Amino acid sequence: MTTMTETSVREFKMPDVGEGLTEAEILKWYVQPGDSVTDGQVVCEVETAKAAVELPIPYDGVVRALHFPEGTTVDVGTAIIAVDVAGGAPEPVKAEPAAPAEAPAQEPEPEGRKPVLVGYGVATSATKRRPRKGPEVSVPAPAQAIQSELNGHAPVAEKPRPLAKPPVRKLAKDLGVDLDTITPSGPDGIITREDVHAAATPKQAEPVTVPTAAAPTAAPVIPAPVASYDTARETRIPVKGVRKATAAAMVGSAFTAPHVTEFVAVDVTRTMKLVEELKQDKEFQGLRVNPLLLIAKALLVAIKRNPDINASWDEANQEIVQKHYVNLGIAAATPRGLIVPNIKDAHGKTLPQLAEALGELVATAREGKTSPAAMQGGTVTITNVGVFGVDTGTPILNPGESAILAVGAIKLQPWVHKGKVKPRQVTTLALSFDHRLVDGELGSKVLADVAAILEQPKRLITWA
Repeated sequence: MTTMTETSVREFKMPDVGEGLTEAEILKWYVQPGDSVTDGQVVCEVETAKAAVELPIPYDGVVRALHFPEGTTVDVGTAIIAVDVAGGAPEPVKAEPAAPAEAPAQEPEPEGRKPVLVGYGVATSATKRRPRKGPEVSVPAPAQAIQSELNGHAPVAEKPRPLAKPPVRKLAKDLGVDLDTITPSGPDGIITREDVHAAATPKQAEPVTVPTAAAPTAAPVIPAPVASYDTARETRIPVKGVRKATAAAMVGSAFTAPHVTEFVAVDVTRTMKLVEELKQDKEFQGLRVNPLLLIAKALLVAIKRNPDINASWDEANQEIVQKHYVNLGIAAATPRGLIVPNIKDAHGKTLPQLAEALGELVATAREGKTSPAAMQGGTVTITNVGVFGVDTGTPILNPGESAILAVGAIKLQPWVHKGKVKPRQVTTLALSFDHRLVDGELGSKVLADVAAILEQPKRLITWA
């Protein structure tokens, strides 16, 4: 006899929110079990290696369970929340139990739609679904006994597999630690990295003693206790998410592209006056007008005059890829680490349009809402270290780009102007470039053009 359920449970799985990412950390849940949700409602915020992203639920219903607490890193494709979908397709429930070897059927998606994120289309590769783990098919006891006897062992009872994430399992394997011997300290009995290190440390610290005939009854050597770090004086922060991805990218860039950095001091007094004038201009009302806006425009003009700087090195094909567009990256420091979102097709924007785009970019980054798409496809970058009061720096190239401009603090300094020493607004610019495809002449021309425009902003009109 078959009965029908009145509701259908949907499992919402962690999606790939950043083109090939394998995991994401759950930062915050916006719902709890028992809450009603609607199609498109944001239920949680997750952090990937690229950005923090809000995930909307693609169902109407009532939350049955949250499978992971906040702060947990979850693999893409793993179910994170269960929802009772009211009025969903009924599921037949058979009275007789299914065969032990039969895996549960894959739950169907709602007809006519697929779950997508706000601002993202359905990935073409998203049609493949990972099958759920069904019950393991156990070998009958007689077969186990026969196999054990053939191997010269007595039959043993099967032990449950210890709970641990793949990176923790790899760490245990590298350190030679048996997970079955570890007492888990994580939530729900999960073995953590700290558990593995704690289990490995005594083994590494234990001295090896060689027994001799002269002292057969020597007392066993007790290893000295391993000193742990002082929690009152030290704080250890796991490297993950945006900071982990940034670190890997910077190391890769520093040891792949041969960096060259050039410097120039610039009198930007006229640029600062122009900034004040633009703030009063009706066309810029409500827009973000600051020195960075004119520096960005000056760099875009310099790239137009020296287009070979806007390129990348294709190591696999041994080609220089010249870009006929400029996606201008702006380095932004956020609580989660350094990110570099970029303004798409910045080369085609007017000064007011560029000001509007800069304002949106900065506001989104400060809120931690920068999307992964906004940080991809950059061609050249500006980093404004002057906001921290420093004169300049030697910036590291953003991977896939050939140049990055660092802007130092703008300070009132003595400067020779029209044959006399006068107080002038001065800053220092630093341009780092990939010396494989940008030689000293090209890099110098670009930096000199930016400096010339900032000294005489009217060149924005004549050179643009």
